[in-house]
Amino acid sequence: MSGATLGSTAGPVVVSGGTGGTGPTPLGPTGGQGGSLFGDPARFGLWLFLGTASMLFIGFTSAYILRRASADWRPLTAPGILWLNTAILFVSSVTLERSRRRLVGFDLASARLWLSLTGLLGALFVAGQWLAWQALAATGVFLASNPHSSFFYVLTGVHVVHVLAGLIWFAAVFNRIRRMGFTPGEDGLRLFATYWHFLAVLWAYLLFLLFVY
Repeated sequence: MSGATLGSTAGPVVVSGGTGGTGPTPLGPTGGQGGSLFGDPARFGLWLFLGTASMLFIGFTSAYILRRASADWRPLTAPGILWLNTAILFVSSVTLERSRRRLVGFDLASARLWLSLTGLLGALFVAGQWLAWQALAATGVFLASNPHSSFFYVLTGVHVVHVLAGLIWFAAVFNRIRRMGFTPGEDGLRLFATYWHFLAVLWAYLLFLLFVY
């Protein structure tokens, strides 16, 4: 029979990946070879959420561009810690990818180490953003001081909320690795990595919008 190998009448049936194919059947939502987007509910749900978040920030962008033409607009100077914060967030993406590769190779000890660094850097990013807000407040710049400061506090605050949600997700996947809840070859960090990298790119975009554009 083409595309299948039959055991004894009491044995299992092993399907070999399609009509005449020799490759394995694609893995499920947490597998390393996820199928189509619509065939993977978890992946589809994540991209739907990211699309919604993107539309939210597109709306903020439109309002920002219109508002910055007003007469009461006073440009802010970016607190220096924001650039350090940017480096921290991008390095956390690198450590996450290292953890992801180690997990696929079933090197759980290394995967835990690199993922721990990702979580630590994520927490440092949140702390750094708090320090940036405090630095502005120390100079008398608050949410309602002027339109630019309002957009800065709102946009960075919404981003930090998304990072905090990512840290909660981080705790869940880290706990699963600790309990050895993955199988060899499983890309269990694929969805989390997609979300985390999205946050890094979004942060770079916000800095460009707020202080370069």
